[in-house]
Formats: sequence, C-alpha cells, structure tokens
Amino acid sequence: MFETIIRNPDVVLIDPFTAKQDDISNGTYRANDVSVETSVCDSTLRISITSSETPVCKVRLRWHWTRKLHGQVLGDAWERAYGDLEWKNITPWQSLPWYAILNHADATAGYGVMVRPGAICSWQIDPEGITLCLDVRNGGCGVHLNGRTLLAAQVVSETYCGISPFAAAQAFCKRMCTDPVLPSAPVFGSNNWYYAYGRSSAQNILADADYLAKLTSGLANRPYMVIDDGWQQGRYHADGSYEDIYNGGPWAPNRQFGDMKKLAGQISEKGVIPGIWVRLLQDDLSSIPDSWKLPGGGLDPSIPEVLALVRQTVTQIGEWGYRLLKHDFSTFDIFGRWGTGMAYEMAEDGWHFADQTRTTAEIVTDLYKTIFDAAKPYDMLILGCNTIGHLGAGLMHLNRTGDDTSGLMWERTLRLGVNSLAFRMPQHGIFYDTDADCIGITDNIDWQYNRQWGKLLSLSGTSMFVSVKPGSLSEQQEKELAQMLHDNSEPRPAAEPLDWQESGLPQEWLLDGSRVTFHWYEPGGLRVGCAGGPIWDKLWLEISSILDEK
Repeated sequence: MFETIIRNPDVVLIDPFTAKQDDISNGTYRANDVSVETSVCDSTLRISITSSETPVCKVRLRWHWTRKLHGQVLGDAWERAYGDLEWKNITPWQSLPWYAILNHADATAGYGVMVRPGAICSWQIDPEGITLCLDVRNGGCGVHLNGRTLLAAQVVSETYCGISPFAAAQAFCKRMCTDPVLPSAPVFGSNNWYYAYGRSSAQNILADADYLAKLTSGLANRPYMVIDDGWQQGRYHADGSYEDIYNGGPWAPNRQFGDMKKLAGQISEKGVIPGIWVRLLQDDLSSIPDSWKLPGGGLDPSIPEVLALVRQTVTQIGEWGYRLLKHDFSTFDIFGRWGTGMAYEMAEDGWHFADQTRTTAEIVTDLYKTIFDAAKPYDMLILGCNTIGHLGAGLMHLNRTGDDTSGLMWERTLRLGVNSLAFRMPQHGIFYDTDADCIGITDNIDWQYNRQWGKLLSLSGTSMFVSVKPGSLSEQQEKELAQMLHDNSEPRPAAEPLDWQESGLPQEWLLDGSRVTFHWYEPGGLRVGCAGGPIWDKLWLEISSILDEK
C-alpha cells in the first residue's frame, strides 16, 4: 500500500543552505534568516517560507518510505505536452511537474499540490522516498521576500483502491482543484489555422463561418468561429506580403481584416459565435520602453504598466464583440523556451523580473487573473494556449493541452494531439475543459485518419475545433464531419484511454460507454522526426515551404 506524506518531512534542504530542524513537533526548519514551516490543515500539508534578507531559490522536502516502493508513475507537464506523457517505471532522476500518480496492482496513489501554488513545484520518486522541489525563484534568481511569509504550496496525498488508475487520477485532480471555472456548454467550432497558417482575411473567415453554420444547422448549442494568428498588423507588410516570422502586436487589424468590430458582428449574424487569438506579451508598440521587456523579448508581467496594457487589449477585444479569447505564447515569452527545454526546471539561471519580491508562480498567476478579470464583463471564455495549467486552473475555462497538431503532417496530430488528450484527460472538466487541438483537414492528410481523430474528439467530452480547407471534403465526408460536430455539441462523459499504461499512443478507448479501437498507423508506420516538436522556427519553415509550393 502507498504511504501518505501529510506529515512533517524527514529532510528539508534550503538552497543554498542545509536546514536544521528546530522543532519536529512544530515542523520548523531554518537556515540563517530563512525559515520553512510545515503544518497540517484540512488533510493538506501547508508549506510556508519566510526570509528577511536572503534571496531564496529552492526548497527541497524529502519523505522516506518505510518499505520499498513498487509500481508505475505518471506525471504532468510544465505547460503543454509534446508527445512526452506516458506511464513509466520508477525513474529517480525524472522530474514530475505538479503531481505524480503511482499505480501498483489494484491501488493508485496521488501526490501533488493544490492548484495555483506560490512555487513552481515538481516531484522525484525513487524506491526509498519521494522529494518535492519548490522553485520559489523570481525568474532565474532568488526571490526577495523581505520578511514576507510565502505560502509556497499545499501538499495533498491520497490512495485509491478498487477503481481504475484513470478514475483515481480524476479523483485526485478533483482533490487538487476545488474551484474550476467551466463553460456552461460544450465549446466547439472552427479555426482555420491548420490550412491557412495565418494567410487569411476577413473574407476567408466569413466563408469559414458560413461553412460552419451550414455544418451545424439546427444545433441549439452554437459553435465558435475563432480568428487565429494573422489578423494583426505585424503579419502583413505594407506591400501586402505575408510576414513569416513575427507574430506579435500591435493588436490592431491589418488591411486583410479591417474593422474587427464589424467582422465580429458579421460572424454573429451567421449564427456562430466570434472568437479570436492574441499573444498578449509580445507587442511592438512604439510607446513600449525597453525596461518593460524581459531578456527574451517578451513583456514583463510583473510591471503594473504591462498588466494595464494586457487589460486594455483584452477590453478592446471584448468591446469588439468577441466571446472567446485564446491567449497564446505567454510561457515562451516569459521563459524564452518551450516545455521540452524545461527538463528539470522552467527557468534558466541568471535573469529576474522587474519586481523581484514575488515568485515566478505568483507573477504568472497574477497575469492569468488579470486576463480573466478583464474578460469577465464581456462574458468571454478564456482558452489558454502555451499556458501553465496548474497555475491557470480556476482562471481559464479551457486549456490547450498539447503542442500544435497539423493539417500537413499526420504524425504531429498523433504525437501532439492523441497523446496529450489521453494523458491529460483526467484534468478535463476538473481543472478546466481541455482542448487537444484541431482536426487539420486538407489534401495532405487522408480522411481515413482524420475521420478517426474526429470521432475520438467528437465523443470525448472535450472541445473539438476543425480547420477545413475549402473544397477538401466530398459530400459524404461533409456529412460525417457535420455528425461529429453534432456529437461534440452535446455534453458527454470524459473519454477513457483503456490501454494508456501500455502505450503512449492509446488505441483502445471508452467513448460514451462504448469501447472503440482506433488504427492510427499508416502502412509505413510513423516517420520518426516528422512529428517535429516545439522548435517553432524550424516547423514554420517546413510549413511555409509547403504553402509556398501550393
């Protein structure tokens, strides 16, 4: 049986010092002027950190097992997943962000922290014990608490017997998040990114809205037409040519789109709901001083004026009439790297925010709260992309769980769509509603494969968005897609990946009470490397070359 850790840890290490335990009954640990206190409250272990002068970087807490641990381990991801989620053997050097699920025989245990902690949290598990690392840095430097007491994390630990590991993972996610904000109805619709890749216009969007309205005719729950990257000024040069590399602000429309309020009204008139994409921490407004920018070039969300600009942008979008806001790239713009570059920690050493008195986790959570509060008066749904799920739970209605799928490379959809859908499904409807990304429908991917991806999404209970290149579907295929959208418009139980402990790409699923087998593989199998990964510039060059050929 698995052991609880809702007790004082056996070892506490305060970077860069080794702490001495002053009072085991009080759970107080000190190193110079830094103190760590642990206390049990409502079946959680509260961990607080205080420092008067010393900048604090990390605190490690270790609990020893009384007997050797056995089983398989499943962790989460720092932000989106990149085809890297799976059940693994116990691997002592593996860093497990946010929580860890362990399974052995008919018992499953969860070790994690309540959502929106004050620290970036990760776990390490070995046969002799479990370690929690609290990264309380400010960027890549120690945080200056200046006598303040930081509630770094609230640890939770539960063991479940007699239920499946999937059901146990769902129950543990509910233990970690008690205050989600969820859409009132299933969210689904269209987003033309995976056939247009930003080369779009108001006319294209309105044509897609017409097509979406046709496919969803008669549905009481109306779909969303989401305008993705490509509407903003920086995407097109004065001569009308497309800008491949820069996809930030200013967040005003280019000549391809024109009046964004008028466009939102035109979309609404077609019986679909307007939504829009934005990259809030990348803006080239001439009025922005260099002091507002982080080393990687993104705007610094610890600066009040930056948060005011974020509020202003979100408010403007609400005033235009958009009712779904997809905010993207904030993790990359803050940390300067993608999730796959965060093996053991999110931030590289040596940089800090302008405000050095708060932890990275506190600053990021405040950014999400600013976006959420600014959108609230307009009843806008928040869809986070490239966001930190554990910090965003309760502050976003939906979360994109994986890196980009594709309308050009089927392997990307498998690795980055199916994998993230399966292994983050326990969070669905509990942290937020999950979005495993679009069905990219083009001539490059055979419908027999996209049909399967569509069936899985449509019956999964999660959000389904489609990118349909005009003219790429036959009349029969359009009927099939219309049925998928109809199925996805209705509430359904979360799909369960039945063989997820055997494969990183589950084929056996429980969908709406029925067992379904998928055949994901092309005759030649998966082309190694074609799934890409998060190296955006390389991927974009590949996409651009294909689009230019066409």
